[in-house]
Amino acid sequence: MGTILFLIFFPMIIAFILLVVKADKGRDVIVIASAAIIAAMSIVVAIQFSAGGGEFFSFDGEIVNYIMMVIEALLCIYIIITACKHKKWLAAIFAIIQTPLVMWFELTKGHGIEVHSNMYVDRLSIIMILIIGIIGSLITVYALGYMKDFQHHEPKDAKDRRPWFFFVMFLFLGAMVGLVSSNNLIWMYFFWEITSLSSFWLIGYTKTEEATNNAFRALIMNLLGGLGFAVGIVILGMLFGTVEMSTMLTYGAVYGDIIAIPAAFFAFAGITKAAQMPFNSWLLGAMVAPTPTSALLHSSTMVKAGVFMVIKLAPVLGMSNYTGIMVMMVGGLTFLFASCAAISQVNAKRVLAYSTIANLGLIVACGGVGTPGAVWAGIMLIIFHAITKSLLFLCVGTAEHHIGSRMIEDMDGLFNKMPRLAMCMIIGIAGMFLAPFGMLISKWGCMVSFIDSGNILLVAFICFGSAVTAFYWLKWMGKLTAVVAGEESIENDVHKTEIFVHITLVVLVILVCLIFPLLSTYMLVPYLEGTFGGLAGGIMSSGNMMIMVIMVAVIVLLALFFFGKSKKPKVPIYLSGVNAGDDRTYYGSMQKEVQFSLRNWHMEEYFGEHKMNLIGGVLCVVSLVAGIGLMVATLISMMGGVA
Repeated sequence: MGTILFLIFFPMIIAFILLVVKADKGRDVIVIASAAIIAAMSIVVAIQFSAGGGEFFSFDGEIVNYIMMVIEALLCIYIIITACKHKKWLAAIFAIIQTPLVMWFELTKGHGIEVHSNMYVDRLSIIMILIIGIIGSLITVYALGYMKDFQHHEPKDAKDRRPWFFFVMFLFLGAMVGLVSSNNLIWMYFFWEITSLSSFWLIGYTKTEEATNNAFRALIMNLLGGLGFAVGIVILGMLFGTVEMSTMLTYGAVYGDIIAIPAAFFAFAGITKAAQMPFNSWLLGAMVAPTPTSALLHSSTMVKAGVFMVIKLAPVLGMSNYTGIMVMMVGGLTFLFASCAAISQVNAKRVLAYSTIANLGLIVACGGVGTPGAVWAGIMLIIFHAITKSLLFLCVGTAEHHIGSRMIEDMDGLFNKMPRLAMCMIIGIAGMFLAPFGMLISKWGCMVSFIDSGNILLVAFICFGSAVTAFYWLKWMGKLTAVVAGEESIENDVHKTEIFVHITLVVLVILVCLIFPLLSTYMLVPYLEGTFGGLAGGIMSSGNMMIMVIMVAVIVLLALFFFGKSKKPKVPIYLSGVNAGDDRTYYGSMQKEVQFSLRNWHMEEYFGEHKMNLIGGVLCVVSLVAGIGLMVATLISMMGGVA
């Protein structure tokens, strides 16, 4: 209990300290030391709680409830004032509706509901805490060097707002730990709203008109999800007399698919937080923020809260109820159309954003299927995606600061200019889609679970979406592996904190691929057995896991053995004509010198993001309206029968 509370409150205390620390050296020491402590404590928590099947914490939380209620009221007032100031009326309306709704419930019906366990830590919570504690902390360390460069490029008279930036980042980490360890849904809602507000602050960091508009878009969509969360709490409390997640999941065996009624609203909250279509625009808009924000939102926090909620709800979802079908269809459609949209992108951060949205869609679909095999694949995707995507985002941020662009077409010669960074990016991209790395293994698990579920549409979505995924990753990888003559290295100017984080994440990508059979055996399988009461197939066999591990080990050993060793003769490069002698120009027709260029086909006319978002968004809206509408109709019918 003490270690969990430490991981909630320690980052928040550090956040307030960083708010008043102005000197770079002092900030560097505090952030590095705090990040190391948070990462170490997350490992301690994993060791402490992994022995049992899960641990409930029972204590009198009435005082805490009142404190949270006061803070919620203050945050609501802040949102209303800020929204009115910027004439973002929708944000104010959502805040006015949801916060009073939750407070009314807490002071009336909710006050009489006995909560046995306000907090609960199981193996899924442990996995999330490790992601938050290790990946999130590494991102804060990376941000030290990155934000120095960012501030250097700001106008000289611009205010240094880095204390505020680091305050919000550490506040974010503490809120995320609170969210994934809360069993009381009112407590989870409290931390849920803090993450929404934190993302608003981070996205709007630069205070430009574009940043402000995108920050409000994120806030509005997440407040909409928060409203769904609030409605779910009220329905669960009014109909079933509980506000505990664990009790709600056990009620699936008692009440059957009726429990899917409040689950539909919780799932809707998860879908908005996970940036599924049609709500994905807020995550794309977040790209205007500094790169550490993008990495934090996409990998270790925020969107992972959404998929955490959906995976948590998996036992009461599935093909047997409309909520499960709604969730799996939204996830599957998002995976397919977001993957297609990524083809047309030339901005590296937007490629990563669409890839994130697509992979989150696959995780959401796994939660919707609701079988042990699907949940196994979904959790594996969460783990591998968090590490690999944070590596890629941070590498793109470093590249942007040193080559002056985040466009993939401007990355010609990056292997010459920044060989270490290019190699890290290549490993990250390989980890996203190539065998035998973890993302592909997880997608194999998704495929098996989709086939077992009998949902032919999901099988089609993952087949076509995965083919598209390979296409856009290979385009980018081809850029990075191309060697361009005459380019000088500029890598010496990269901050040591950035290099350290890049290399650490590369090591984590490889390490997790090597130990994933242990993760499956000692973390995932016990969680699934405790949640579902047993396994019904769909889990990758230990033999196949070992084959994959051996393949990863062989690749690593071969890379280490041949690193820097090449006796191949160097010859002039063929450039579609006679080489002019500098390996960069050639003689074309009429003996005219032509400089070579490497360009990709982005197929904008076929896979433009506007077209993909329109089609995918409409289909997802139809799925959401149908799913929630049918569950509401079931609720009305049930209440009419009782009357």
